[in-house]
Amino acid sequence: MLQRPRRLRKNSGIRSMVRETNLSVDDLIYPMFVVNGKGIKQEIKTLPDCFHMSIDILLEEIREIVALGIKAILLFGIPEDKDEIGSSSWNDNGIVQRAVNKIKEKYPDLLLITDICLCGYTSHGHCGIIKRDGNNGCEIEDNNQNTNSIDNDKTLKILAKIALSHAKAGADIVAPSDMMDGRVFEIREALDNGGYQDTAIMSYSVKYASSFYGPFRDAADSAPQFGDRS
Repeated sequence: MLQRPRRLRKNSGIRSMVRETNLSVDDLIYPMFVVNGKGIKQEIKTLPDCFHMSIDILLEEIREIVALGIKAILLFGIPEDKDEIGSSSWNDNGIVQRAVNKIKEKYPDLLLITDICLCGYTSHGHCGIIKRDGNNGCEIEDNNQNTNSIDNDKTLKILAKIALSHAKAGADIVAPSDMMDGRVFEIREALDNGGYQDTAIMSYSVKYASSFYGPFRDAADSAPQFGDRS
């Protein structure tokens, strides 16, 4: 029997009923990159027309975003200080936490999503805590022939602390992008135990070592200082 799929495309009424995908402004999430300071708006060279912005400028930009009907933003923070464990990432007075607080104060109905990862906060640029002996972890290839690895389970505890601090600041959704095994479970447990059962989790898709993330590493100042993320 001849198949006739054209019958489901013959007029706009049928097409609108059976189409699989309908993209609208409701589906859009606007990424924003917040930095410390005032009056700062610096273009990110690998992301033309995207900017590093201080909180005061960010709030002005969000006014335009809201006016365009965009209902959600995804916030990335660039801290002033970095260390081996990314301790500024869960500081209640950190750049993301302060930005979230100010945004929610001025735009309470805006859906606010925050990126949860360590790469932008660690001095080495990796997404987890480094095990310098390289044992019992995912090894990092290092041109200097040093054996290092990521301590997956120790990193989970820190990711949970970051997520909890963002929820306390007012984030509607936390978005782990770190690729640690078990991080969604650990974050969910921390949020629930902390009284933030209604805070949602948006896990990023698996990304491995894609070159498409290069511009974001530049935007978040999170390029690895040794090895790579393969």
